[in-house]
Amino acid sequence: MELRRLGKSDLKVSSIGLGCMSLGSNEQEALTILDAAISRGINYLDTADLYDQGLNEQFIGKALKGKREQIVLATKVGNRFAPGEKGWTWDPSKEHIMSAVKESLRRLQTDYIDLYQLHGGTIDDPIDETIEAFERLKEEGIIREYGISSIRPNVIHEYAKRSSIVSVMMQFSLLDRRPEEIFPFLDEHHISVVARGPVGKGILTEKEYELLAEKIKTDGYLNYSSEDIRELKVTLNELKQHHKTNELALNYCLSYPTVASVVTGASSMNQLIENIEASQVMLSPTITEKLKDITKQERYESHRY
Repeated sequence: MELRRLGKSDLKVSSIGLGCMSLGSNEQEALTILDAAISRGINYLDTADLYDQGLNEQFIGKALKGKREQIVLATKVGNRFAPGEKGWTWDPSKEHIMSAVKESLRRLQTDYIDLYQLHGGTIDDPIDETIEAFERLKEEGIIREYGISSIRPNVIHEYAKRSSIVSVMMQFSLLDRRPEEIFPFLDEHHISVVARGPVGKGILTEKEYELLAEKIKTDGYLNYSSEDIRELKVTLNELKQHHKTNELALNYCLSYPTVASVVTGASSMNQLIENIEASQVMLSPTITEKLKDITKQERYESHRY
C-alpha cells in the first residue's frame, strides 16, 4: 500500500483509508473488517464522535489494541449530542472541543489522536477560538495534527490562512470535481486533501444502472440528471477493457498529488478487498484525460471567498 505524506506533517497515510462510518453496529462484523483492513496495509482510519453516538469510536478502540502505533487515527469533533437522544447541535467552541476530546480518547482507548478534524464549519463560527482549542491540544500532545472536514471554499481559505491545518476532508469524485478548483491554493499552503465519496453513492462501481438507488434513478446526483448518469455508465463501460469502474474512480482521485488518501467505506469484506485491489492500479495520462473529457468540471457557487 502506497503511503503519502499528510500536508506538511510527519504523518504518512495509506493512499486508501477506511471510512469507518459504514461499519454498522454489529461489533464482531466491524472488528473483522477493521482487522482485515489493517492486515492488508490500510493505516488510515477515519471516524467521528458523532458516528453511532460514539459506538464507532469504541469499536476502533477495541480493534487497535496492540496495533496503535501502526495506525494514523483520525476522528472529528464539533457536533454536540446527548447519548440516547436523537439529533445534534453544532458547537465549534473551545469549551466543547476540550471536553469532547476527552470522551473520544476514552472511547478510542488511547492517549492521543493523530488527526483531529473539525466536523463541518461556517464562516460565522468563532474560528479563532476553534483554532486556539486545536493548537492547545497540539501543544499538550493530545493530538499530533489537526484539519477540517468542509467543502466550503470560504471556510477552507480562512483556516488555511489563520491556522496550521494539514488536511481538508472533502467530497471528491469524477462526479464531483468541484474541489479541483481549490487544489492549487491548498498546494501553496502545503495542505492535503482527504477525499470522501469517491464512488458517488455507488454510481462509480460495477453496479448496473438498474440496481442504483431509486432516488438516483429519479433525481440524479448533484448536477447529473438520471439520464446523464445512464449515459456516463455506458461510456465508462467502454473503458472496461482497461480498468474496472471503481479502479477508474479511485485512481482518478489519487492522480492528484494534493490528495493524500481516498477514504472508502466498507460494510463487507468483499467491498474492502475490492477497494484495496482497485487502488493498486495506475491510470495512464490518456485515460485520466479521457475521464476529464466525459465528466463535468464545475465549481462551488455558494460560500465563495
